Amino acid sequence: MPESASDPLATDPPADTAHPASNKALSIDSGGETLLGVLHLPAGAGPHPVVVLLHGFPGDERNFDMAHALRRAGYAAVVFHYRGSWGVGGTWSWRHALEDSARVVAALREPDLAAAHRLDPGRIALWGHSMGAFAALRTTAADPAVDAVISVAAFDFGAAAGIVAADPAARALLVDDWQDSLLPLRGTSGEDLVAEMEEAGEEWRLAGLAARLADRPVLLVGGGRDTVAPTGVHHRPLVDAYLAEPVPRLEHLVLPTDHALADHRVTLARTTIDFLDRHLKRG
Repeated sequence: MPESASDPLATDPPADTAHPASNKALSIDSGGETLLGVLHLPAGAGPHPVVVLLHGFPGDERNFDMAHALRRAGYAAVVFHYRGSWGVGGTWSWRHALEDSARVVAALREPDLAAAHRLDPGRIALWGHSMGAFAALRTTAADPAVDAVISVAAFDFGAAAGIVAADPAARALLVDDWQDSLLPLRGTSGEDLVAEMEEAGEEWRLAGLAARLADRPVLLVGGGRDTVAPTGVHHRPLVDAYLAEPVPRLEHLVLPTDHALADHRVTLARTTIDFLDRHLKRG
């Protein structure tokens, strides 16, 4: 960050009365339902680079702190809810979350929406946490026009499918754990979610995306005290696979923190902004 620039984690940027910073309600149609979101728009005429923040399952941590930090740093940040979650219509499933993530990215490239909100549809990055990191990596791999991706405490559904296939007790624990998280969701069950993961199996192993991410900047962040997505299962195999491909612009680190990075949110924001400033900003 240049010495003359303000610190987006400590200082509000100068006000711009012609093009003020704002929050905008955002609704995007996906799969016959209306996704509800918030666009955190920075000050200035733009057009602004865009970061889509994908929350995890069920969405207790929605990363609004990241959205505000990104806005202060000059990025438009979008937070939204997938189908079947937090009052949005439809039913929750892993595949619906993937479809919704891709649909939001496509909508942000639509000329009318981009022009209305001073967005640059040619500069879009994805940032995801946990299940959202799984969606961010898969969406980026499927969409060559996404410029960069940040994965935080990714939950690797392909790796988890392998574990439950080999251990019925682990499967039962996961069914119970996911069943206990369904209050803000609709139309599913712990059993349904595990079965969907099992059906996808190896297709959803994140290490298999390496070749399709080799031309993009990729940041993988793990938590050394993460018990939901332990780094030995969910983070280190990705790092090894992406280094072996190789993914030339891969960056990776493990922070001494839990799955939500609860005591490292400032470090996470600084790491995020530094990465994006090097790969998404111009000038």
